[in-house]
Order: sequence, then C-alpha cells, then structure tokens
Amino acid sequence: MNLTTFLLALFDGVSYAALVFIVALGLTLIFGVMRILNVAHGSLYAIGAYATVSLVGWVLALGAAPILAFPLMIVSAILVGVLIGGPVEYLLLRRIYDKPEVLQLLVTFAVFMILEDVQRLVWGTQPYFEAQALRALGNVTVFGVTYTVYQLILLPLVALTLLVGLRFFLRRTVTGKLITATTEDREAAQSIGIDADRVFLLTFVMGAILAGLGGALASPTTSILPGMGADMIVLSFAVVATAGLGQIEGAAIAALMIGMGRSFAIYIWPEVAVLVPYLIMVLVLLVRPEGLFGSPAARKI
Repeated sequence: MNLTTFLLALFDGVSYAALVFIVALGLTLIFGVMRILNVAHGSLYAIGAYATVSLVGWVLALGAAPILAFPLMIVSAILVGVLIGGPVEYLLLRRIYDKPEVLQLLVTFAVFMILEDVQRLVWGTQPYFEAQALRALGNVTVFGVTYTVYQLILLPLVALTLLVGLRFFLRRTVTGKLITATTEDREAAQSIGIDADRVFLLTFVMGAILAGLGGALASPTTSILPGMGADMIVLSFAVVATAGLGQIEGAAIAALMIGMGRSFAIYIWPEVAVLVPYLIMVLVLLVRPEGLFGSPAARKI
C-alpha cells in the first residue's frame, strides 16, 4: 500500500466513522436512559436523509443559495425527531417499558418495518442524490491527495462537537442531571419528583434527532435508496455492542475502530470489507463480553 492509498483509506475511515458515530450516539443515548434497543433507529436515519434531499432540492429549486443546505439538514433532523420520534415514544413505547425485553425489541422492529414501507410509499424506490452541500465546501489537498472538505473536516468536526456537547449537557445542565438521575434509578428519581415520562420523551426525541441528523449529513455523500436504514442500524448496533451498551464516549472509539477497519479492508481485501465491522465486534466481545468500556452489572430478579 503506497502513501496515496493509505491516506485515501484513512480519510474514508474517518469520514465513515463520524457518520456511524452520530447515529450510534442516538442509539446509545436511548438505551442508556430507557434501556430499549430501538431497531427503528435505522428508519429514522433513512427518513432524515430522504427529508433532507427533498427539502434541499425544493428550496434550491426556488433559487436559494446552496449554503442553505446546511441549516436545512438541521431542520430535517429536528422534524424527524419531533414529528416521528415524539409520537412513537408517547403513543407506543410508553406502554411497554415494563414489558419483557423481547417484546420491546419486537415492537421497535415492527415500527422499523412500518417506516420502511412509509419511505417507499412517499419517495418510491428510485435512488435520490443531492450533493450541493458537498460541492459548496470544495476540496482540500493533503500530501498530494485531494479530498472533500465536507467529509474530511465537517463530518468529524460535527461528530466531535456532538460528543463534547452531549457530555456537557448530561453532566453540567439541570435537565441533563435529571436524565442521569432517571438513568441510575427511575423509581428513586420519581420519588423525589422527577417526571420520568417527560425525561423519556425528551431522551427519545433527542436520540431520534441524532438519527435524523446522521441521515441528513450522509445525504450528500451517498445515494438515498430503500434499505439504507437497515444497513446503518446493524452497523450502529455493532458500534454500541463493541463500546459497551450505554457508553457514550466509548462509542466514539468503537466507531473509529469499525470505520477504519472497514475502510482499509475495502482497499486491501474488498471481499471481506462487509464482514470486518462484525469481526471486530465479535473479537472484542469474546475478550470483553460487556464491551470495551462496559462493566458487569448486577441484574435485578
């Protein structure tokens, strides 16, 4: 492998890891607080991408500047979180918090299947692509390798900002401390007056916004088509399991490992590139069943 190929693999890995981390961050947040593995998270990611492509295409068709694609990504993510994530938690998940984990998993999988069909109903099966945001930032040359500013700088910067911002929110703000208290012991939190239902709703909406934001940020870099949500949720689960369930900081390291492993495999041994993220996860879980940064916990019976 020469220097050019090495740098391309490195840049691809960083860019891909940033996207996967953003989606996995929402999944980790939801599980860490609500103890629900939300399979529908992948569909929220896909709808975020579809909504961004549609919204950006419509606004730019009116003659708006391409730079508006960036705030429209945030708008799309918020719409996904509020209009889909909020009702799903309030009308459905709230009824099954005390049910067995298998039932919770089946319910979120059912939501995933419904949302997949909604995507086909609204946007059809033809691929969409809108790269105005990618073109707006141009390219940068590093050691003779030309790469897009969007993927090399913006995506990692957004991922890092979200990690630091979420850490600060959970540890330094009143609302974040309420979420943390509810995570540690829901019954004790309710006994001192914390509205656990409101905390769960806020958490799920935040996680859904992160999923939608991941899809919005991915939209300029890939074709938007049916099935993309399933691919991302499986990778997100791999990141979450590798890091340890509920480990926000660990998810960043796990995403980087998986993103780099997948990227270098594509350049060195493309036949096994699809397997590499899951091989990394399996190897980690064989050594540390609780994940890289997880710890064994007592189980209530």
